[in-house]
Amino acid sequence: MRYDFHTHTVFSDGELIPSELVRRAMVLKHKAIAITDHADFSNYKELIEKTILAKEELKKYWDDIIVIVGVEITHIPPKSIPKMAKKSKDLGAEIVVVHGETVVEPVEEKTNYYASISEDVDILAHPGFIDKETAENLKENDIFVEITSRRGHNITNGFVANIAREFELKTLINTDAHSPDDLIDIEFAKKVGLGAGLTNKELENTLLHYPKELLKRI
Repeated sequence: MRYDFHTHTVFSDGELIPSELVRRAMVLKHKAIAITDHADFSNYKELIEKTILAKEELKKYWDDIIVIVGVEITHIPPKSIPKMAKKSKDLGAEIVVVHGETVVEPVEEKTNYYASISEDVDILAHPGFIDKETAENLKENDIFVEITSRRGHNITNGFVANIAREFELKTLINTDAHSPDDLIDIEFAKKVGLGAGLTNKELENTLLHYPKELLKRI
């Protein structure tokens, strides 16, 4: 059983329309998949409305997968993240992901911090090097941190796993999928987790128990 809470469609910079993304996830035995296209002030309303429409139509025919409406707040001024996250939730986003301070993109410093203090953020994606103050905030606000299978972003997976262990943060293995080949099955997800240094128990929590906790919020 596989869960992925971070994917993209043609609504931003992905290659697939929602129905094909969901269908491919079904073939890979996904229980749930979140559509979280890149959002800023200019497009978040349109993204949420379109994804809600796609979900409403797909669930009429496919009841063996949960489609989750989300956004990935991306490269906006850090201080505006809490406000943007709240607006997204108010408009109907079921989860809010924040594009964290990956080492392979010029994400502004303090993005992780301002994500960590927001009660409306659910996941900090590919966060790079999380400092201790941010980790404490993530713990307090029950924000999940991402261990990613995406090339480049995954450079710091080991660091993220260690910080998560030290501060008892909840981890998820997501793909940040942009193309069909980015989606992974459960066996590959296990390799990603073990490669990041997760113990077998941590891996079980990351692949099974923590995703179920996140789903309960929706």
